[in-house]
Amino acid sequence: MNRGAALGILLVLGAGWGITQPLTKIAVSEGYQPFGLIFWQQAIGAVALGAIRLVQGKSLALPWRLWWFILLIALLGTLVPNSFSYKATIHLPAGIVSVLISLVPIFAFPIALGLRVDQFSGPRLLGLLIGGAGVVLLIRPESLPDPAMVFWVPVAMIAPLCYAFEGNIVSKWGTHGLGPGQLLFGASALGAIVALPLAIGTGQFIDPRTEWGAPEFSLVLSSLIHVAVYTSYVWLVGRTGSVFAAQVAYVVTGTGVLWSMLILSERYSGWVWLAMGLILAGMALVQPRRKETLAP
Repeated sequence: MNRGAALGILLVLGAGWGITQPLTKIAVSEGYQPFGLIFWQQAIGAVALGAIRLVQGKSLALPWRLWWFILLIALLGTLVPNSFSYKATIHLPAGIVSVLISLVPIFAFPIALGLRVDQFSGPRLLGLLIGGAGVVLLIRPESLPDPAMVFWVPVAMIAPLCYAFEGNIVSKWGTHGLGPGQLLFGASALGAIVALPLAIGTGQFIDPRTEWGAPEFSLVLSSLIHVAVYTSYVWLVGRTGSVFAAQVAYVVTGTGVLWSMLILSERYSGWVWLAMGLILAGMALVQPRRKETLAP
């Protein structure tokens, strides 16, 4: 694949992931709570991924001995981060949440050092400090439309922290022989099984027989986009390498902000733009440069 085509695909995938953030904002706009949203997101993802595997002639069976690992990925990849992210999205502009999601590599670096899957370097430490400075700017009362929103910024930061742990766990111990499609299907299926009683028990279950409007359609659309983009991302990694494909994170952040401005008419202060610039600069310095430092 030539670089121009690969870059074009990367931009499309990043824009696809980016639009899921304003769609999430719409999904929570009329009172839906995290566990109900997570159940349907996982259920829709499991059905879509299962259908893809069947079309490819692959089995839907999940090895019993690895259910613990699949559940761990479901917890760190969806159940825990989305529980906090959905709650924060109710109170924060979608563009702000998009910026905070980009903290994944900045969180991942110190975790990688602790797990001994990466080595210390001066430039990456500088990236960590620059990214941290961006977060400090973001939580200034002047940065947000309402100073009371400051409380929800650290809540939104729990999601990228979980993703950072997830990536480092996979980087250190691998996927125990599970392919990425099989792992995501299994995590979606087990995630739905765990989320269903939580949604029912907390009164957050979303009855699909309700009158459908923007929140319901947004939830389904964002779930399907995630499946399509993720499977395409895995395909791209196999053809361009993980280091090139990892640059999608910059596109996701930028387009997440732009989609939020276009769809939700959000506008941000100069402090937010400066914070985003610092966080992206920090992310550029912290990102691994060698293929072997990334999860297979």
